[in-house]
Amino acid sequence: MSSNYNPYSKFTRVWIPDPEDVWKAAEITRDYREGEPVLHLKLEDETPLEYVIGPKSNPLPFLRNPDILVGENDLTALSYLHEPAVLHNLRVRFLESNYIYTYCGIVLVAINPYEQLQIYGEEVINTYSGQNMGDMDPHIFAVAEEAYKQMARDERNQSIIVSGESGAGKTVSAKYAMRFFATVGGSSNDSNVEEKVMASSPIMEAFGNAKTTRNDNSSRFGKYIQIGFSRNYHIIGANMRTYLLEKSRVVFQAEDERNYHIFYQLCASASLPMFTDLSLSSAEDFTYTSLGENIFIEGVNDAEDFRKTREAFTLLGIKESSQSNIFKVIASILHLGNIEICGERDGESCRIAKDDLHLKHFCRLLGVEPQQMEHWLCHRKLTTASETYVKKMSSKQAINARDALAKHIYARMFDWIVEHINVALHTSSKQHSFIGVLDIYGFETFEVNSFEQFCINYANEKLQQQFNSHVFKLEQEEYMKEQIPWTLIDFYDNQPCIDLIEARLGILDLLDEECKVPKGTDQNWAQKLYQKHSSSAHFQKPRMSNISFIVIHFADKVEYQCEGFLEKNRDTVYEEQINILKASEFQLIADLFHEKDEAPPLKTARVNVRPAKTVPKAPNKEHRKTVGLQFRSSLHLLMETLNATTPHYVRCIKPNDYKEAFSFDSRRAVQQLRACGVLETIRISAAGYPSRWTYPDFFSRYRVLMKKSDMTSADKKLVCKNLLETLIKEPDMFQFGKTKIFFRAGQVAYLEKLRTDKFRAACIKIQKTVRGWLQRVRYRKIRKSAITLQRYGRGYLARRYAEYLRMTRAALICQKQYRMVRDRRAYLRVRQAVVTIQAYARGMFTRRIYWEFLLHHKAMIIQKSVRGWLQRKKFRRARAAAIILQCAYRCLHAKRQLKQLKIEARSAQHLKKLNTGMENKIVQLQRKMDEQSKEYKSQNEQLVTVNTSLGSELNKLQKELDQVRSQRRDGGQLTSLQDELERLREELQEAHAERKRLEEEHGTEKLSLTQRVQELETENSLLKSEKEELNQRIVQQSKGTEEVDGPVSKKEGSLQKELDGERQRYQNLLKEFSRLEQRYDNLKEEMSLNKFQPGHRRNPSNQSSLESDSNYPSISTSEVGDTEDSIQLVEEMGVEKAAMDISLFMKLQKRVRELEQERKRLQINLDKMEELTKRRNSEPRSSTSDQEMADLAYNNLKRQELESENKKLKNDLNELRKTIADRAAQNSSSNELQDSYNLLLGQLKAANEELDARKEEVIILRTQIVSTAQLHEKNEKSALVESLPVPDMNSSQETVDTEEAVRSYHGLCEAKKLLEAQLQTQARQHKDELEALHTQIELLKDDIEKKQEILNYTMSLSPEAQVEYSVQREITRLTNDNLDLKEMVEKLEKNERKLKKQLRIYMKKVQELEASQAAAQTSRARPELSRQVTVQRKEKDFEGMLEYYKEDEGLLMKSLITDMKPIAVSGTVPCLPAYILFMCIRHADYINDDQKVESLLTSTINAIKKVLKKNNDDFEMISFWLANTSRLLHCLKQYSGDEAFMTQNTAKQNEHCLKNFDLAEYRQVLSDLSIQIYQQLIKVAEGIIQPMIVSAMLESESIPSLATVKPMGYRNRSSSMDTDANGPASYTLEALIRQLGQFHSIMRDHGLDPEIVGQVVRQLFHCINAITLNNLLLRKDVCSWSTGMQLRYNTSQMEEWLRANNLYQSKAAATLEPIIQVAQLLQVKKKTSQDAEAICSLCSALTTQQIVKILNLYTLLNEFEERVTVSFIRNIQNQLQERNDPPQLLVDTKHTFPVLFPYTPSALSLETLAIPASLGLNFLTRV
Repeated sequence: MSSNYNPYSKFTRVWIPDPEDVWKAAEITRDYREGEPVLHLKLEDETPLEYVIGPKSNPLPFLRNPDILVGENDLTALSYLHEPAVLHNLRVRFLESNYIYTYCGIVLVAINPYEQLQIYGEEVINTYSGQNMGDMDPHIFAVAEEAYKQMARDERNQSIIVSGESGAGKTVSAKYAMRFFATVGGSSNDSNVEEKVMASSPIMEAFGNAKTTRNDNSSRFGKYIQIGFSRNYHIIGANMRTYLLEKSRVVFQAEDERNYHIFYQLCASASLPMFTDLSLSSAEDFTYTSLGENIFIEGVNDAEDFRKTREAFTLLGIKESSQSNIFKVIASILHLGNIEICGERDGESCRIAKDDLHLKHFCRLLGVEPQQMEHWLCHRKLTTASETYVKKMSSKQAINARDALAKHIYARMFDWIVEHINVALHTSSKQHSFIGVLDIYGFETFEVNSFEQFCINYANEKLQQQFNSHVFKLEQEEYMKEQIPWTLIDFYDNQPCIDLIEARLGILDLLDEECKVPKGTDQNWAQKLYQKHSSSAHFQKPRMSNISFIVIHFADKVEYQCEGFLEKNRDTVYEEQINILKASEFQLIADLFHEKDEAPPLKTARVNVRPAKTVPKAPNKEHRKTVGLQFRSSLHLLMETLNATTPHYVRCIKPNDYKEAFSFDSRRAVQQLRACGVLETIRISAAGYPSRWTYPDFFSRYRVLMKKSDMTSADKKLVCKNLLETLIKEPDMFQFGKTKIFFRAGQVAYLEKLRTDKFRAACIKIQKTVRGWLQRVRYRKIRKSAITLQRYGRGYLARRYAEYLRMTRAALICQKQYRMVRDRRAYLRVRQAVVTIQAYARGMFTRRIYWEFLLHHKAMIIQKSVRGWLQRKKFRRARAAAIILQCAYRCLHAKRQLKQLKIEARSAQHLKKLNTGMENKIVQLQRKMDEQSKEYKSQNEQLVTVNTSLGSELNKLQKELDQVRSQRRDGGQLTSLQDELERLREELQEAHAERKRLEEEHGTEKLSLTQRVQELETENSLLKSEKEELNQRIVQQSKGTEEVDGPVSKKEGSLQKELDGERQRYQNLLKEFSRLEQRYDNLKEEMSLNKFQPGHRRNPSNQSSLESDSNYPSISTSEVGDTEDSIQLVEEMGVEKAAMDISLFMKLQKRVRELEQERKRLQINLDKMEELTKRRNSEPRSSTSDQEMADLAYNNLKRQELESENKKLKNDLNELRKTIADRAAQNSSSNELQDSYNLLLGQLKAANEELDARKEEVIILRTQIVSTAQLHEKNEKSALVESLPVPDMNSSQETVDTEEAVRSYHGLCEAKKLLEAQLQTQARQHKDELEALHTQIELLKDDIEKKQEILNYTMSLSPEAQVEYSVQREITRLTNDNLDLKEMVEKLEKNERKLKKQLRIYMKKVQELEASQAAAQTSRARPELSRQVTVQRKEKDFEGMLEYYKEDEGLLMKSLITDMKPIAVSGTVPCLPAYILFMCIRHADYINDDQKVESLLTSTINAIKKVLKKNNDDFEMISFWLANTSRLLHCLKQYSGDEAFMTQNTAKQNEHCLKNFDLAEYRQVLSDLSIQIYQQLIKVAEGIIQPMIVSAMLESESIPSLATVKPMGYRNRSSSMDTDANGPASYTLEALIRQLGQFHSIMRDHGLDPEIVGQVVRQLFHCINAITLNNLLLRKDVCSWSTGMQLRYNTSQMEEWLRANNLYQSKAAATLEPIIQVAQLLQVKKKTSQDAEAICSLCSALTTQQIVKILNLYTLLNEFEERVTVSFIRNIQNQLQERNDPPQLLVDTKHTFPVLFPYTPSALSLETLAIPASLGLNFLTRV
């Protein structure tokens, strides 16, 4: 530094102490020389001040930083680092710019704004994600991103330590940090761990937060949440640890404070049905919730918060029963506090009233015995070495014991909740790393400080020690990295204070020792402290107290009151009360109080040794473990965890104690800055070299101080060294590192002063010259103007004097006339007033007399009325008494009659009498209604037929008319055709009239039915009288439903969407569909990696997935006519799909069932034949009739058909098995396929076995039929033998008798079997019929009840409403009938299509058969295409179709889609694959092969999806297939035959239209696929340009030497910056434009429609605008005038690129309007109200929040710029109040414009298309 440099010179600004504002700004008015006793200052209000300087007591004041450094993001960037500079920077940022976050080295200072800010949305998270910490404005998200990035980069666990006073915003900051991790590191599976982590917050706030005087939502405990991450850095689980819950708040709250939120939430929801058993009421009724005298928090709805708490419980998996038990415990604590303990007269005992309601509720809710609890609430057990006795407690002791029990119950409940939250957040996966978030209390000091404050400050001492060591370590690493000589920096070490608290015989040790003493007191403990630690430097004894002590902490001195220390440290709860709770009948309550370390004794010893006398049970270890010891242990564990992680610090500051939004109290802020270690960080940093510059930045900033000769060297490092050695003479004031220059505090300010002086001198010289020239020009203008003004002025004065004379004379005349009129008007006014007063006075006296008479008259009338009223009242009272007596008697009599009627009504006879004739009448009415509906249906069908015939005839005539018009254009024929058309229209009108007549007839029939219904209503009046009460309820419910339906219908009618909105949602759904489809494919790949398990598993590659995946009709076995088609389909589908196709197996089973039915039918026929034979045996012998022979022949024929079908089915199965085996052998490499084949083989084998069984049954039937026929023949032969003459009567007779006996015996046996079978069959039939009848009866009963309800409801309506209701019912019924008819018609049409389809298949088979026969005759070989295919043969007329064989479809897909590279068709017609595919589709349509069309389109779409999935990040491939997909879609439209798409076709193109198939469904599928490809294209393009946008638009110097460099803070030089060589590259604007040009050329070369190209560019420009604007809104360093210039230049270059590529009309330029306006806003003046109006009119595309944010962010680059004032920003806000801008600050980067695919027909003729031989499509034949 220069030797003559004096920092305390005139005009230097300094900071001086101030009792109110802590520090006050002043300016030196006289140069100060060393040794002078007084410094002459001037305050900001121009008040002079002589500041006394002392060598020790009053040193020189702190220097102020230059204005350019005020408001910096990082406090370490300030040149002068001291307390006033830190305080002033925070104040300016908080009050003027409304910034709540500021860096201070490694610490993020967060000031509570006491207002909701829109800076925590998902867009803000996305903006901070992936950014370096110093690149963006300070934010809690930046700290979270730094922790997340270091965890991934360094493979080291991280911690975020959030501390501060109560009300400073610790809990909110920790919550936002966890929200960032939940968003950025979301779980990779569907476990929703991040949602569970966030769900723990409302639970912990409800049970651990309360309202205090400082904060409405103060956390009364500390917590450390570890968020676990997997190896891929996704959240997999979490764990929570809590510290020092403030249990005393459960039983005591100070004035204007509340208990924990859960108590008030539960009381606010006590009226809910599920909480009635808790017996709760308002929180004012309970002692524990009303001590603070204010149970409400402004703006907080406790009932709504309780609902959120319950939802969080449910999300974390805590059952409803457990939740109910938790709420029971909470309610029991409230009832426990209301138990009234009354003291006895002796003062040493107490009692509880026997009928204490709250004690009963307490015991009932906890499931304990009331007598025991009542006893032990007033007694305690004392145990000595020899005996145990019970002692009564005084009322005060009992109340203290009751309160201790309440605190203990709540603490156990709190621990149980934390434990179960940890269980819900636990994961079985291995945790790779974690990030911990510590939300812990800051340093506290109150007027009365007790045990809680002591523990809190002890924890802060430990955290401050860890913080100091970490800051010191980081500074040391930075110096060593830059190879700077390391000098030991002295920093505050608070280890002695920590030793005073926790060392042996320290404060905690003595406290625990005193707690062990039976009669230990707080006074004795205080005396021990005085004796032991009076010599300690950090311990003091107060002068005026013997029961308090002072500890000198790192932040401040704190005096602690010893009273209550021992009691709070012991945390005494009587064991008898705990034992009662352990015996609770509720498991959860009992588990709360069972200790975790209670374990059954190990059975190691075999001999049980009993003591000689009973030993009293030792108290539980947990009860003997003091609170201080527990807290010290947990604190040591916490410090071990923090020391094993990389810490990140967030210090929350409370700006004021009044919770006022954006109000800053400097005294409170300084207290917290000192307490939280921020100033210690500044001191450590200032002790070394706090200011650090890289060599390029230093050269760029201070090259104005160099001479031209100094800049000759190319080595910037050497130039900087020479400059500094010249400017700063003291070598200790700076150090040269490897990449940076290190400066002592104040040196940067000195360099800034030199730079400012250099600029000021240059400016003065420029100003001197310019001002002289301006003054000379101004003088000449003024002299010339003065002469002209004199000439005109003198003439003007003369003319004005003459005018004055004229006006004076006119004025005298006017005055005379005016005065006369004025006086006369005054006289007339006075006269009129007198007359008026007289009239009103006389009227007043007259009215008074009149009102007096009127009042007397009214009084008489009132008296008359009152007397009459009294008499009438007396009469009514007497009459009412008589009526009451009558009613009582009649009621008694009616009750007796009602009882008798109820007895009669229960009898069956009564019900029968009521229902007599009802069912018959209802059936008749139903039959009548059915007949009417059939007639109506037939009339409708006739009408539809007539309309259809008329429509077809009209269409036919219209076609004839078109043809005649095309042939002949004469007007006469046109007139005749128009007459014919008019005639047809008249016929159509007649048909409509006929239809109207039919509808009128139907209306009359409907009226007759309505009358019939009314007759039924009169007949059912008896039923109505008995169900009157039920009907009234139904009417009320129906009225309520109508009342609800009314607003719903209005709401539905008001909901209408615009076309762009609908399209946007549809495309979003498609986007979601594609995302789910991608996830499905990923899951399928994961499943394919797993080993195939035996058993049935759904294969995602089967036919069903094909159908659901493609969203268009596909081949299904349900559409195949018979089993042969099913087998053929299986062969076509292949083994992989057929192996798991259960539908085929179900088809076979269906066929088996049909065979079973056929067998049953044959069995019935056989039974009939046997029965007929039996009857004929019993009758006289006669000849067989022809009918019987016909039946026998028919049965034989059916049997033969059955056998042939069985054989055919078996052969088909064998062929199918053989085919599958062959294909499985070919694909034997796939184990899963082999297993699938084995599975199908087993299924087919089972089906084959079942078929064999059916065959055996058929054979048995056949044998029975044959035996019956033989028996019949024998009967005929025996009849013939009997008719012949008998020579030997005796022998022949015996033979005949024997044969007859045998036949009779066999016949009886068969008859017995038949009878048994028939009986069983009849029994089954009767049983089925009985069940059917029962079912029918139930249905009829339900129908009767419904109709009865309808009748009752109808009777309750008015006559008009009855008619309307009956008409509505009839319309509904007819509508349902019409729907049924439509369904029937659709089924018939479907069957018709099915038959037509089968007919086409058979026709195709016939054609193939004829073709094969012709081929066999000519021995034609399959043609092979050679390279000559590409040559167009003029002698042959092609039709623009390509033919291929069905088996070549896979090869076509492989060559044309799967293996297709865009470069292969780069020199051909654009979209060549789309044209080839369409030509193949045309041929399939030409031959009328629907299966081929479906298969080709299905394979095409699936192949395109597969290619896009494989190349999901290849822009060229995605663009190529987007162009081809859209072109194929356009071809399907162009050649669809639809007139709307044929307007631009040529005659030849119209001839090429599709003939047989309507592919509208496939057009929709292709349209959806195009939208999905477009969205994927946008995603890939945005992913490519996104890393380039910020660097190209904001950071690169498009205009050289325009940007300037400001001093950096710690964050810009921290290790989190990617400063290595392998860090992210810096992109320029040229690189971004080059990339956009590459995108455009690729899309153009692929033949993508220009409209779609324009939409892609528009979407990319929106992405550029959104990311640029969002980054600028969160970065203070780029909001400057120079950035505005750069940004405007960059946007103009982008617009030039659009114009050069003819894309300016694509609306892409409009998307850049926001950043163009931002650039203008950064450059315009920002001073006057006119400037404000200009800004408001200029920034129309920016929201109010964005404008205000940019103005607050505006950064000065040098001292000559003026800061934007707060008043100017407020003026802007006031002028923009009328705008209805959205509340969000950032632009939605994920917004997508709805894409439109305009129809663009192709002019290419398909018959002229040439196919290159390089594609390998020689199997295609041109047709």
